[in-house]
Amino acid sequence: MTKNNDKIIKIFEYALGQEHTGISFFRTSIDRMGIGAAISAFKKLIAEEEKHVAFINKIIKDLKGGAHIENAGLKNFTIPDSNFFDERAKSEFLQQCVEGSMIPDVTVFNTAWLIEKDLSEFYAKMADSMEAPIPKEAFDMLSNWEKGHERFFRQFRDELSATYEKMPWGG
Repeated sequence: MTKNNDKIIKIFEYALGQEHTGISFFRTSIDRMGIGAAISAFKKLIAEEEKHVAFINKIIKDLKGGAHIENAGLKNFTIPDSNFFDERAKSEFLQQCVEGSMIPDVTVFNTAWLIEKDLSEFYAKMADSMEAPIPKEAFDMLSNWEKGHERFFRQFRDELSATYEKMPWGG
């Protein structure tokens, strides 16, 4: 294992910890939500985040096994863009939130957005700092995956917040 591998391994281990933190938040958030569509979306997101963990673990294993950065395994890791809700489910979900005045869901979606935003920015920053093509490509892939999650949560946070702002509270 080279000294450069040690540095890259530490960065990927940090990223792995951040992925686990996100998964933990999403799992505990499921218990707070009473809407089936939101629970389903979070379960799909957890499954996708677990693929990120597998991706990072594969790279760490390869690097710890002595592979050069250029040979760390990226092959066979494609994660398609997320579509947690179709348009009908999105509309129904928003309506259920409004009817049930599910304020905790707004908070959960905002926190989830911040987690995904932080991760996508971290991965983008790491990609920009890499000289070797393989870790750069890996961090770019992770950043793009997290940006998809970030867009999803930002959309719901914004739509739920706008809906609540227009509600006739108190009467």
